[in-house]
Amino acid sequence: MDFSLIALQRRFYAEEIEAAANVKTAGLVEALATVPREKFLPPGPWMLKSEADVGGPPRPTPDADPRRVNHNLAVSIDPTRLLFNGAPGLVSMLIDTLGLQAGDRVAHIGCGLGYYTALIAAVVGSTGRVVAIEVDEALAVGARVNLASTPGVEVVHGDASGALGEFFDAILVNAGVTHPLDTWLDALAPGGRMILPITVSMPAMGPIGKGTVVLLTRRADTTSFDARAVTFVAIYTALGLRDASLNDAIGRALQGNPSPRLKRLRRDAHEPSAECWLHSDRFFLSL
Repeated sequence: MDFSLIALQRRFYAEEIEAAANVKTAGLVEALATVPREKFLPPGPWMLKSEADVGGPPRPTPDADPRRVNHNLAVSIDPTRLLFNGAPGLVSMLIDTLGLQAGDRVAHIGCGLGYYTALIAAVVGSTGRVVAIEVDEALAVGARVNLASTPGVEVVHGDASGALGEFFDAILVNAGVTHPLDTWLDALAPGGRMILPITVSMPAMGPIGKGTVVLLTRRADTTSFDARAVTFVAIYTALGLRDASLNDAIGRALQGNPSPRLKRLRRDAHEPSAECWLHSDRFFLSL
């Protein structure tokens, strides 16, 4: 075992995330302990943000020691755009919720510079496949470089609005959207799972939206989907993947019931009813 200071810090970091986020996927804990987070960040020193910095600017690290970023902290990628490599406790919890296994095929929409893609790839292993999609061209180029030596990963520059072209066992949407795209739902294999942050955006919040993370699971014998609210979230708003007509409806749904006990997602046409938490002409999430 590597007993260097950075290796020991990564191991501590992994165990802390395991405990704080209640991570049950052993492969994910091991990935947190072995994948170098600093490789997927701009060069240090870094700008950090945690719950202690809510409402204020990020705070700088005193130096570029990689141990500084192996903590449950968001690390700035581009402070001018409020763009961060998100808090590992939250994103690890969402990855864990997908229940990934060796050999799974995963789409990661909004991969940034690729750190969480690398964690996913470590969990699914050499027999798995990960398609990482990033709308920002510079980030996509960076992710492609950072993940070049990671087996089974393909990085795509795009907004993921078109057909994905294959089936996936899991889809992680890593940005705030107003709805699941039909192409995403159609790309889930039977039993497949999708993590979907449904958020409301407002000018006062800038690029950050707030809302509920939803887990969708395609039933094995049908094209219908079970739904479960996972957690409340503040997350970067997706580009090109939002329906402005749904934004106000999401805001009203969150005001009326910010922690809904969701049961299913339906895609059949129907009239709004009391069981609809969020309703549109293409889908509804029911209580």
